[in-house]
Amino acid sequence: MLSFPTAVYRRGLVIGVATVALTVSGQAGDRRVLDPADVTALQPQQVLVGKWRGVGQVRRGSPQGAWQEKVEVVWEFQDRPGIRWAVADGKLWKSALFLPGTADNPVVLRVILPDETVREYGGRREGERLVLESAPDAQAEVHRLTWTQVGEHRVTVLFEKRGIRQSFYQRVAEVGYQREGTRLAAAGGNGPECVVTGGLGTMAVTYQGQTYYVCCTGCRDAFQNDPQGILAAWAERRKAGANK
Repeated sequence: MLSFPTAVYRRGLVIGVATVALTVSGQAGDRRVLDPADVTALQPQQVLVGKWRGVGQVRRGSPQGAWQEKVEVVWEFQDRPGIRWAVADGKLWKSALFLPGTADNPVVLRVILPDETVREYGGRREGERLVLESAPDAQAEVHRLTWTQVGEHRVTVLFEKRGIRQSFYQRVAEVGYQREGTRLAAAGGNGPECVVTGGLGTMAVTYQGQTYYVCCTGCRDAFQNDPQGILAAWAERRKAGANK
């Protein structure tokens, strides 16, 4: 059984009707409104939600030093929305959290390494690839991750690094991931819609005898905590989309 760090949902999530704003109640009772634009910013990573099997290779095509790992990807709703990439049996990372970025770095990825240290990457999409780079670390090295989506069922992540005085990157390893279980797709594909994020719904939930769909366990927990608020916001989104 996989063990994934960090709770994917904090008590008190409410989705507002008109603006689809997310409100989180903290332990001290404070309420922080989460910008719906943050959810929109993460939509390109929605396709990752689900479970994956990974095979890592230090050298491409060589079994020497190779390993296998498993990943589960879910939405989180805490101080800000995020998409958690949680790894079991990984050699290069324990988990990663996609967060909304800035104009210079539209995508932020906060990685927890095997030794529990945190490395933050920033970057943007370059065609079909997502290229993320870190600031120099204590060893004066810059790290780069290149994510390549190959259709809906396969992702490769290339790990590289370079010295701060070098202009070229050296390969560390590459992990190829194959989706396991139920077929998932990017938002806008065929199939039921997740009532929380608008992605492809793959899990059924019920409320007052009606069946609805969510895309991951994080969204399932959000729905179960406040089904009325989430369904009201979902209805408003559908209404707004129909009026466009």
